[in-house]
Amino acid sequence: MKRTIYEGRLVNLYVEEVTLPNGSTTILEFMEHPGASAAVPLFEDGTIAILRQYRHAIGGWIWEVPAGKLDRPGEDPLECARRELGEEAGLAAARWDKLGSIYTTPGFCDEIIHLYLARDLSEIPREHEADEVIEVHRMALTDALARIPIEEIRDTKTVAALQATALHLGTGLPDRWPESP
Repeated sequence: MKRTIYEGRLVNLYVEEVTLPNGSTTILEFMEHPGASAAVPLFEDGTIAILRQYRHAIGGWIWEVPAGKLDRPGEDPLECARRELGEEAGLAAARWDKLGSIYTTPGFCDEIIHLYLARDLSEIPREHEADEVIEVHRMALTDALARIPIEEIRDTKTVAALQATALHLGTGLPDRWPESP
């Protein structure tokens, strides 16, 4: 039996008694999320547009690729990625490659994020939401990848999207991560 704890604009919270594949019965808490899309905007010179965004939940600023939730049931993930790239980074892309998808925290949430590589970029007006505090920066993809092991980039979707981009482009990942400070 599933019991609703909270229904919000971003997530719904539930408690459910479940029988697991091993036959055990337990009570689980979980969040239901509509899903999301994220994009790595790659310029021809090998730089990417990356966001520095304030996130109250972690108490500060974090590096992220442009991303956002699917706004309605059945929304096409690519259309969501296009919208978020424009709203957050002020960019439109003529070429899109699917990089895969990830479950962010499957232990308690069903959120899936669809990852894309956006190329052939052009600037368009940005339209941030009222609750978004975002700075748009450019950095080399290799520099962004190097920020992962030193924990300057720790956002799950961003880590996955940057690494998937490197693999997709055939550049692979660095042979050796830099030494931690």
